[in-house]
Amino acid sequence: MTFLRLPLVATAFLAVLLQACASPPPADDRAQLVAKLYMQADLWDKAIVRKDRAAIEANMADDFRQIDSGGNVETKASFVDDLMSPELHIDPYAIEEFDVRIYGNVALLSGRTRMTGRFQGKPFNSHYRYIDIYVRRGEQWKIVSVQISSIPK
Repeated sequence: MTFLRLPLVATAFLAVLLQACASPPPADDRAQLVAKLYMQADLWDKAIVRKDRAAIEANMADDFRQIDSGGNVETKASFVDDLMSPELHIDPYAIEEFDVRIYGNVALLSGRTRMTGRFQGKPFNSHYRYIDIYVRRGEQWKIVSVQISSIPK
């Protein structure tokens, strides 16, 4: 009889364990995580403006990919190299409509940006929506993907 109950106990334990893993974090923990991710994304944006290669790369996973508004795919190396170009100057910018959605070890950060600057001495002005995908690896959150969609003028 005890042998027959073992599968039922194991199944019940597994169901409780799966429910705990699927449950969203408590509101306080979620608010802290959202604030942490917002700060991390803000620091990354500021590192991009000041061309701080080490800070930019520290936020990125090695398998990072970006899909730009033209449908081109960039790797971590090509993305950072493009930012470091002496022909590119990005003005400080702010994120509008910032949103964070968390799914376990994955966080989707999205918003709108109006970016200005100069490329090859010519001014540019872009307006786009983006989604940044962060993944928790150990105790750190790393950006693994960026998707950008231009907003027509």
